[in-house]
Amino acid sequence: MNKEEFILETKKLGIELNGEQISLFEKYCEELLLYNEHTNLTAIRNVEDVYLKHFYDSITIVKNINLTKESVIDVGTGPGFPGVVLKIIFPEINLTLLDSNNKKTKFLKYICDKLGFYDVKIVNERIEDYVKNNRYKFDIATARAVSHLRIISELCLPLLKDSGLFVALKGEATKEIEESKDTLKVLNSEIVKNTKFLLPKENSNRTILSIKRNSDIPDVYPRSYDKILKKPLK
Repeated sequence: MNKEEFILETKKLGIELNGEQISLFEKYCEELLLYNEHTNLTAIRNVEDVYLKHFYDSITIVKNINLTKESVIDVGTGPGFPGVVLKIIFPEINLTLLDSNNKKTKFLKYICDKLGFYDVKIVNERIEDYVKNNRYKFDIATARAVSHLRIISELCLPLLKDSGLFVALKGEATKEIEESKDTLKVLNSEIVKNTKFLLPKENSNRTILSIKRNSDIPDVYPRSYDKILKKPLK
């Protein structure tokens, strides 16, 4: 997907990019690929795939939610997907980017400075540790292609305010959804929107899930990552 196709496909999602936003995406793409030459941030190494598999794929979250001034945390954000992309589209969000990988949070600080996003909070910490002091803090939690749904749900749902949503961006997720039913029940949560579509150009499967916390989650959750991995909630 070249830049012109990206602009057109984004418009089909109801997002008409202005000149400043287009320039920010150009700069983001250029800096990501240059930085990736000396620090491995992503397996994607050409402009067309960055626009399709990182930028456009991140923007598809608008199929499930609209953002204005919400507090948003992007968990396991990597080089900033979908978090930094959402900040370009919705500059008024209060954004926190969280990743346990130091080289990626170092890049996030670099790219947010380059793009002029000085109000973005960047956290280099494991999610299960971060939750301890940030429970029920955010309107929206996002995670793109981060672990199995039952794992990432236990980690993200305790971050949400009463009216908040966890929005998970995934590929084909039918099996994961079925395997996560018990976990969501224990966490007093439910899937309130399930959007399936094909990514343009390559026609690969995508799923966006909006998950709502219906009541408080027991304080024992989230458990340590190893325990979550080894023992699914039932």
